[in-house]
Amino acid sequence: MRCWVLNESLPATVVLLWLGVNVYLFVDTFRWYEEAESFLYTRIILGSTLAWARASALCLNFNCMLILLPISRNLISFVRGTSTCCRGPWGRQLDKNLKFHKLVAYGIVVSAAIHIVAHLFNLERYHFSQSEEAPGLPAALSKLGNSPNESYLNPIRTSSTNTITELLTTIAGITGLALSLTLILIVTSSTESIRQVSYELFWYTHHIFIIFFISLALHGAGRIVRGQTPESLLLHNVTFCRHHYAKWQTVALCPIPQFSGKEPSAWKWVLGPVVLYSCERIIRFWRFQQEVVITKVISHPSGVLEIHMQKRDFRMAPGQYVLIQCPAISKLEWHPFTLTSAPQEDFFSVHIRAAGDWTRALCEAFGDQGRDLQQPHTLPRLAVDGPFGAALTDVFHYPVSMCVAAGIGVTPFAALLKSIWYKCCAPQCQLKLSKVYFYWICRDSRAFEWFADLLLSLETQMSEHGKIHFLSYHIFLTSWDEDQAIHIALHWDENVDVITGLKQKTFYGRPNWDNEFKQIAYNHPSSSIGVFCCGPSALSKTLQRMCRLYSSADPRGVHFYYNKESF
Repeated sequence: MRCWVLNESLPATVVLLWLGVNVYLFVDTFRWYEEAESFLYTRIILGSTLAWARASALCLNFNCMLILLPISRNLISFVRGTSTCCRGPWGRQLDKNLKFHKLVAYGIVVSAAIHIVAHLFNLERYHFSQSEEAPGLPAALSKLGNSPNESYLNPIRTSSTNTITELLTTIAGITGLALSLTLILIVTSSTESIRQVSYELFWYTHHIFIIFFISLALHGAGRIVRGQTPESLLLHNVTFCRHHYAKWQTVALCPIPQFSGKEPSAWKWVLGPVVLYSCERIIRFWRFQQEVVITKVISHPSGVLEIHMQKRDFRMAPGQYVLIQCPAISKLEWHPFTLTSAPQEDFFSVHIRAAGDWTRALCEAFGDQGRDLQQPHTLPRLAVDGPFGAALTDVFHYPVSMCVAAGIGVTPFAALLKSIWYKCCAPQCQLKLSKVYFYWICRDSRAFEWFADLLLSLETQMSEHGKIHFLSYHIFLTSWDEDQAIHIALHWDENVDVITGLKQKTFYGRPNWDNEFKQIAYNHPSSSIGVFCCGPSALSKTLQRMCRLYSSADPRGVHFYYNKESF
């Protein structure tokens, strides 16, 4: 199960830098096309829409160069592992790769929209300049190319030419239409509502990006936007000759101007990222061939499938995730799942909830296999790519840490709590962390089962090692029916909780965060407390507000630090 802090935002510096580069490229290109002598005659026909089309095209190329980099996971892992500046809190920024991917996608949409609208105006102005109503100079420029030894400026050669026909019979028109359709499909299928209803639709439509990039590379080959050649500029003084267009060829300073299309440049922008992304897919294919041994499958009644696996040279850290493919279900789809095992264990595990077509098919394929597998070869084959993401090690940097999970957002903390336990038990390990407060908010009591087993194990082992106060956990059930309420009331006085089987009783309703933060601040009056969250945006915003509210103004007092994690 992959969990995201939904309101996780990019650092303002990254957004401003990206926006600044876009604005600079747009303004600089716009001014150049508005002032360049080589495009003066083009501007006479098209006006300022020429500059709008070209400036937006450059921003489009720039963002298309960036769009593949954030989803090159192996590249990000390589940068994180080899660069000192990309470790720790700075490395955590690399885990906002999908946020940056979406931001760049918005830039592509805006640039493409401006580019399309500008060129629609350009087509109409090209067409109008061939009509009888066209004024003198635009009409004269549009007729160039009808005689030998002349090059044309206006790609629409007659007034009877249909602009739609022109659009569908040129390289620029065909590729432009392909770019527009693929972009519309990719963007619309990426909305949150469609991804939740059909992740497969989102996944498949996203892969028509191949058509998008091929069309982008070919789009400029038509060279519809034309300017005066450098050789012609040396012979033909546009400042003087524009006022003497009727005497071209008869005046020595005004030979017939020659024009040529601008050399395509989009492919130069995207070639590097496309090569890097191709390497990414080759690495994924290589990892697909590596053997993954399934050692155990546990089917939980709550609709959660737990799979234990082993793979050669697999190294992980708490908070990381893997991509899993099941060729028996789909030979193309890879789905991300947070690792729930600790690095100290001799296997790695994931917990998968049946929440879509692919996960339901996987649970059906594995769910009836029982608890301990005697014949693993009878199970469908799995391929694993990863692990990816920054390790969730910031928890260990504080003397006190507060971990908050909502629903299935508990999965990253499974690996974390296990890792904390192993570190506590290691005699040679000196931990700065001395106290962990764990909160889990869930609406379905059945979902407690698999994680309650982990908590029960930790509770028992910490009690045996005399560290029962190291972990303080609080479980909140937000939804229950009448039968459950009666059952809970009848067994309230028992030593263990009726739902989880833990010594710590389950709370009913939602946490009162004011009381929780007030109590923790009272217990640790001079501590730095790290707050970590995996859950919906409303919860994350509440915790951020609580951190600001209960942090002391006195530097020697208690301070809550909200860690914007992206799991």
